[in-house]
Amino acid sequence: MSTAPNRRAVAVILLIPLMVTLALWAFAWPAARIAPRDLPVGVAGPASAAQQLEQRFEQRDGAFDVHRFDDEAAARAAIEDRTVYGAVVATPQGPHLLTASAASPVVSQLLREAVTASVPEDTEVRVTDVVAAPPGDPRGSALGASVLPLALAGMAAGAVVTLMGLRGARAAVTLVGAAALVGLAATAVAHSWLGALTGDWWTVAGVLALTVLAIGSAVAGLAALFGPRGIGLGALLMVLLGNPFSGVTSAPELLPEPVGAIGQWLPPGAGGSLLRSVAFFDGSAAGASVLTLALWTLFGLAAVLFARRAPTPAEPVEPVREPALTG
Repeated sequence: MSTAPNRRAVAVILLIPLMVTLALWAFAWPAARIAPRDLPVGVAGPASAAQQLEQRFEQRDGAFDVHRFDDEAAARAAIEDRTVYGAVVATPQGPHLLTASAASPVVSQLLREAVTASVPEDTEVRVTDVVAAPPGDPRGSALGASVLPLALAGMAAGAVVTLMGLRGARAAVTLVGAAALVGLAATAVAHSWLGALTGDWWTVAGVLALTVLAIGSAVAGLAALFGPRGIGLGALLMVLLGNPFSGVTSAPELLPEPVGAIGQWLPPGAGGSLLRSVAFFDGSAAGASVLTLALWTLFGLAAVLFARRAPTPAEPVEPVREPALTG
């Protein structure tokens, strides 16, 4: 009796628990270790008062990366430019906390708690939301939930292009067309219907399309280089790691190191950060995310256009023609 079926059964028995364990680690571990790690914040006001505020932040070693600003206007500008998540301004009436819930509602709440705990109980902390989250998504839930559907859409596009046997320019055009339609449909839902995103409609659609294109072309490119196994590798990078490491539901600086940094190098994390920039901050701090998405897209499309791979089961294998005999 052949042992091949038995080996495959044993492989499945071992593989399923391994995949579940890996998924639990990727999704649950970062969420269970949420805490500030070099979180950029600012302090402003007279030198002596600002120094006291800075020392209070620095008491939590490694938690905050403190920036000094001359006055409240400079602190507000830094928040709008996405240099810091928030700032505390020393005033004669007491500390004035500036936040940006559009950048991260979780960070805004964390700063409220941190500043309130650092002042005497009878001191009132005035809070101003400089860049507020939209009324349609005040807690950022819709934005955080959008990463997984985008990753799945890109995965589906790359996998279908591969399994249907599309190659070269035809595969590249299919990936671009699918990503463009996903961008338009997702913007119609999130921007026009739910009101979870603001900013220029077409710019938001372009960001969503670019994110899906980066994921889809990367998956198709990996499949072009490694065959059907590349689809599994793409799923590992884009869904199993890219989604929980993106930091969209909280902030990259709240995730364990180096998870937050790794997430920004993958398309889901870069796409989420870029979406925040164009939807709420007029494109501020968008350069690194655009570069990341562009590099993944170029890698994937180049592999699809130029890599040679073995045909998939859906593709016919051309028969080898024997030379004709003469004489």
